[in-house]
Amino acid sequence: MGTVSQLHERTRPLAHRIQSDEEALEIARSLAIQFAQQASDRDINRVLPYEELEALSQSGLLGITTPSEYDGIDISNSVLAEIIAILAEADPSIAQIPQSHFYILEALRVDGSEEQKNFFFTRALAGDRFGNAFSEVGTGTAGQYNTRLTSDGLGYRVNGRKFYSTGVVFADWIGIFALNADDELILALVPRGAEGIQIMDDWDGFGQRTSGSGTTILHNVYVNADAVVAHHKGFERATTIGSVGQIIHAGIDLGIARAAFTETVEFVKTHARPWMDSGVERAADDPLTIARIGQIAIRIEAAAAMLERAGRKIDVAQINPTEDDVIEATLAVAAAKTLTTEIAIEASNTLFELAGTSSTRIGLNLDRHWRNARTHTLHDPVRWKYHIVGNYHLNGVTPPKNWTL
Repeated sequence: MGTVSQLHERTRPLAHRIQSDEEALEIARSLAIQFAQQASDRDINRVLPYEELEALSQSGLLGITTPSEYDGIDISNSVLAEIIAILAEADPSIAQIPQSHFYILEALRVDGSEEQKNFFFTRALAGDRFGNAFSEVGTGTAGQYNTRLTSDGLGYRVNGRKFYSTGVVFADWIGIFALNADDELILALVPRGAEGIQIMDDWDGFGQRTSGSGTTILHNVYVNADAVVAHHKGFERATTIGSVGQIIHAGIDLGIARAAFTETVEFVKTHARPWMDSGVERAADDPLTIARIGQIAIRIEAAAAMLERAGRKIDVAQINPTEDDVIEATLAVAAAKTLTTEIAIEASNTLFELAGTSSTRIGLNLDRHWRNARTHTLHDPVRWKYHIVGNYHLNGVTPPKNWTL
């Protein structure tokens, strides 16, 4: 940790072209089997998943949200969320890396120029990866920025320091979020190897340890004028930018919950001992354990159903972005995000509750599920989602327009 990555141009074969939702799901399941094999070892030793990200690029999954008019399949957001959940069940760090990628593609779909869409959607279909240089420390709130874009001849220069830059270590393109001269939020897309960019692999969170969420330092980085998107416009009217970003986060949490549940069932069946007052010989026959397993299973199913419903709401709002349709999508995604957050934490807690003391052995590394859940669910606190939903129903206050909704 703390080393500066060497930046260089990457070349790779063109990615596979996925033709349908069903094919995308099949590919995700196949990759998940591969990604799960060394997921625990990567977490323990903090080995960044370079090879796995290359496989993800080659699979074609990074191009699935490309609109049909740009040669993509414009996949349903329900399917997108399920694909992310499948990958997250295998390794949630890997699943988190393309979250920014799909957010940036949605921002381009909504506010990019035709030239930008043609170019960057083509790159996504080819397998290029987009990472973010987004969050900062030292600001008054999480939604404020010190990073600045200033004019320089026919283009711009950007200067700043980003604390939390998920996926940039693996990226071909970096989406830099900064303020322009009018204090408006812009998105600048620059090649990873651009002069003046330093990427520091210094993420030291106890969860999501291999998501590459380190520091990005921007020192007088040149930005072409045609690579700047007026991102603020996406929050001056009703759009689905925030909802797409949020449903992917919810998918990650659902995958974590499923992984923890699978581990719980397996450990209870094969290793856990029944409590001495239970009157049974196997932990799997303990009626209290059985009921708790059923409770978690039902809540995971409920969260998955909410995620699917929210995805369909986003689909409608993307086609017809009226204020009412976007609000419906926003509220549905907020509801799904609260449920997936809660079940990810509950399922990973229940793993130890039912598996017992022996499950806490360091060598088993079962605590990674709780660490991943606790770390990732800190994105966009659900207490505010309850407030937003309640304020809409009780007082008719429309949800704010920002990247957290």
